[in-house]
Amino acid sequence: MSSKKVKLAWDELIMSEQERQAIGEYLAFLSEGKTERESWQMLEGWARNAGFIELDEVKGFKPGQKVSLAVRGKAGILAIAGIRPISEGFRLIAAHLDAPRLDIKQRPLYEEEGLAFLKTHYYGGIKKYQWTAMPLALHGVVILRDGHIVEIVVGEADEDPILTITDLLPHLAKDQYDKKLREAITGEGLNLLLGHDPSKEDGEERVKLAILHLLKDKYGIEEDDFVSAELEVVPAGKARYAGLDRSFIAGYGQDDRVCSFAAWKAIEEIEQPEWTTLVLFADKEEIGSDSNTGMKARYLENFIAELVTLQNGTYDGLMVRRALARAKALSADVTAGYDPNYAEVMDKRNSAFMGRGVVICKYTGSRGKSESSDANPEFIAEVRGIFDEAKISWQTAELGKVDQGGGGTIAQYMAIYGMEVLDCGVGILSMHAPWEISSVADVIMMMRAYHAFLVYKD
Repeated sequence: MSSKKVKLAWDELIMSEQERQAIGEYLAFLSEGKTERESWQMLEGWARNAGFIELDEVKGFKPGQKVSLAVRGKAGILAIAGIRPISEGFRLIAAHLDAPRLDIKQRPLYEEEGLAFLKTHYYGGIKKYQWTAMPLALHGVVILRDGHIVEIVVGEADEDPILTITDLLPHLAKDQYDKKLREAITGEGLNLLLGHDPSKEDGEERVKLAILHLLKDKYGIEEDDFVSAELEVVPAGKARYAGLDRSFIAGYGQDDRVCSFAAWKAIEEIEQPEWTTLVLFADKEEIGSDSNTGMKARYLENFIAELVTLQNGTYDGLMVRRALARAKALSADVTAGYDPNYAEVMDKRNSAFMGRGVVICKYTGSRGKSESSDANPEFIAEVRGIFDEAKISWQTAELGKVDQGGGGTIAQYMAIYGMEVLDCGVGILSMHAPWEISSVADVIMMMRAYHAFLVYKD
C-alpha cells in the first residue's frame, strides 16, 4: 500500500464565480476588520442579513432556526438548528478573531524633547523589530466617563496621517547589531510617534498639550479617558493579492481571521442541516484564551444550555452535558507553512506546504505535546473520509521540529467537554508578522472543507 499521493490544490481547483467573489470578500474582511471588535461587527452584520436572530429574541429552536450570540462585542457564536435534537450532539467550527498587535497603555501619552508619543504593550507573540519604521494605524474604542463610546480609526483612509515607531539608523547601530535579535528592540521601546507641532500656549510639554487639544476637538477625549480605552496599533493599509500570478493573499491578522472567514462562508448558505451546526469566533487566543471573551469563559457551554432549553421548553443539565460530549468539532486555526528560506526549523516530512490544501493537525503544543489537544485517530479517520468524499485537497502537518518550539490553539478548551476535536486550517508564511501570507488555493479548499464537515450526514 502506498502513502497518500501528494497533489497540488491548484491541480484539483476549478474556482467558481462564487468562490472568486468570496476571495474578494475576504480581502475586504482583512482590510476592514483589523480588531476583534471590527471583525465581529462585520460577521454579525453578515449573519443578520442571512437570517440569524439574536438569542434574546428567539422563542424556540426548531430545525432551520438561525441564532446568534454576541460576547462583549468581541466574540460570538452562530447556530442553525438541525433535524436531530441537539442532545444527540452538534457540529462545531471554532476560530479566533484576535491577532498579535500593540495595545495602547492606560497612561500612554507623554512628551520627550519636543516629540509626543503613546506607550504600548505588545499583545501576543510578535517579533518586536518587525513593528518599527513601518506605516501603522490606530483602531479601537474609547469609553467616556458617561459611557459614551467613541470609535477611532486613524491611518487607513488616503487622507489620514499614518503613525509609526522609530528605529535606529544603521550608522549608529553598532551596539544594537551586537545584541540578540529578541533584545535589539525592547518592549518599552515600542513607542508610537504622534507629533511635534507645539501648542501656542505657554508652558511645558506644549506638544503633548497640542495633541490633547486635537483629541478633544476631534473625538471629545480627555487624557483620563485612556484609562477606559481599548486602542490597538495595527499595520496600516489594505490586504491585497501577492505574487506576480496573484496566487497569494497578503494581509494583517490572517492568523486567525482566514479561518474565521472560512467558517462564516461554510455556514452562510446552510438552511436545515442534519445536525445542529455552530461556528464560534473567540477572542484572546493569542494570549492564552483567558478573560470573559476568551475560550475559557464557557460561553459555548452557556449557549448550548440556552439552545437545549429553547428546544425542550425546560433546562436539563444532563442533556447539556450530553450535547457537548457528543459534539464533533474542528478547531479552526492556521499552522506554519513550509518556507524553504527557513527549512532548518521544519520537519519536511510533517510540514504544511503552500498550495497543497487544507491542513489537519493531530496535535499542536510545545515540545512534548505540552498544552495540546491530541485528536483521536477514529475522529481523524472520519474527517479525512469527509474531505476525500467531497474531493477536498488536504494534508497533515505539525508545527515545526519537535524541540524547536511550538504553539497551541483553542482545541484543548473544547476537548474538556469530551467532544471530538481536530485542528484544521491552512499554512501561513510569515505568521505573526505585520503582513502574513496565505495561498488562494488553500483558502478555497478550507472553505469547501469546513462546509463539507458541517453538512456531512453520518
